[in-house]
Amino acid sequence: MSETTRITRKGQTTIPQELREKYGLEPGDAVVWEETDDGIVVKKTEKTEARGLLAGDMSEDERRAVAEELGDEIRAKRDEEWTVE
Repeated sequence: MSETTRITRKGQTTIPQELREKYGLEPGDAVVWEETDDGIVVKKTEKTEARGLLAGDMSEDERRAVAEELGDEIRAKRDEEWTVE
């Protein structure tokens, strides 16, 4: 498929409807723009709960446990800082 779209003054463009439907692109989805030797490639990003270096090495349960532990640490630190002496 080949279709031409224009870029607005704000740098925006429209992804053709046929491609949005074919690749399951919906409002709010994130895409990544990659520069290659052949030009620019646009790919839909995968949604994950965790981001960063370890996210790919952990199961969903492990990511949730880490997130919960970090949340507990943040709450404890916040409570410690707001304790009236």
